[in-house]
Amino acid sequence: MKYKKVLLKLSGEAFLGKRQYGIDPHFLMDIAEEIAAIKKKNPLQIAVVIGGGNIFRGLSAAENGMNRVTADYMGMMATIMNALAFQDALEQVGVQSRVQTSFEIREVAEPFILRRALRHLQKDRIVIFAGGTGNPYFTTDTAAVLRAVEIGADIILKATKVDGVYDKDPMKHADAKMYKKISYKDVLQKELKVMDSTAISLSKDNNLPLQVFNLNKKGNMAKVLSGNEIGTVIR
Repeated sequence: MKYKKVLLKLSGEAFLGKRQYGIDPHFLMDIAEEIAAIKKKNPLQIAVVIGGGNIFRGLSAAENGMNRVTADYMGMMATIMNALAFQDALEQVGVQSRVQTSFEIREVAEPFILRRALRHLQKDRIVIFAGGTGNPYFTTDTAAVLRAVEIGADIILKATKVDGVYDKDPMKHADAKMYKKISYKDVLQKELKVMDSTAISLSKDNNLPLQVFNLNKKGNMAKVLSGNEIGTVIR
């Protein structure tokens, strides 16, 4: 294996699957089965951070008049709902997992404690970090980088609905060109919308590489977890 410990960043929108809203259980099971297949073959430690955009997006609500702090906390709670759904899918395919939240909801998950998270990873459990950073005004991308740095991950694997990082939106521009490799500096200077600037800067400061790949292509999850540099690598 190329990596010993990775952090997988999943967007909330990915959980829509073929639905317009909410969570597609069949799509979650497909992801869980791919991860289970990798875990059976390789001693890879995996942590996960999930967005909440399929249920509630705080920034969009704030732009439409809701108080930003209130909206962001609602978005954080949406990530916890996604984390519990993903935990259920993983355990249905025989993969032990734990959900840790940035603020306490003890009835459904553990509070985030770094030493406990590291112990879970050592015991071959997947740890799902939910609730973002626990603070408004910070995205789940920033939460993913923060947790990755804390646990000492080798890389962040960011799953998206496109093949990688492009010079412009490939959904709107047919002539958009994809980068195979790009530096943190270029991502910031070109203002590429792969992650927010706080997340990219934190990755740069800690020399933490990122890999962006298409989650919707069958087998991609297994490929990136095995160390294949598909999509775009940022370092």
